[in-house]
Amino acid sequence: METLRIEPTSDTPRVVLDASGGIFELSERCFPEDATQFFSPILEWVKNYSQSPNAVTEFNFKLEYYNTASSKQLFKLFVLLHELSQKHQVVINWYYSASDTDMLSSGERYSKLLNFPFNMKEVE
Repeated sequence: METLRIEPTSDTPRVVLDASGGIFELSERCFPEDATQFFSPILEWVKNYSQSPNAVTEFNFKLEYYNTASSKQLFKLFVLLHELSQKHQVVINWYYSASDTDMLSSGERYSKLLNFPFNMKEVE
């Protein structure tokens, strides 16, 4: 499966979806002008990947900030990963700065909404 790589800008995150390398990551800041359009290829890639996933999918979310529109798209992504977890092992790592209790709370909220455990990982 072809890797999806999107380099970050001042308002969009770095995205690496590499099935062969086992790297699945969204990082940095996420507040694109059109979140639906930005996330569309990501959601499509994950849907396609779900047809023939790796034995273990470990997805890292290392976001510094995201806006409300991105929150809705992230939830769609989490739903896809939760569906994948029904037949395959999926690990979601949610990284947050020790000083950013909002980001910690966001990860906990998503985890609770989906009834799917996230690994909360504090970073400096």
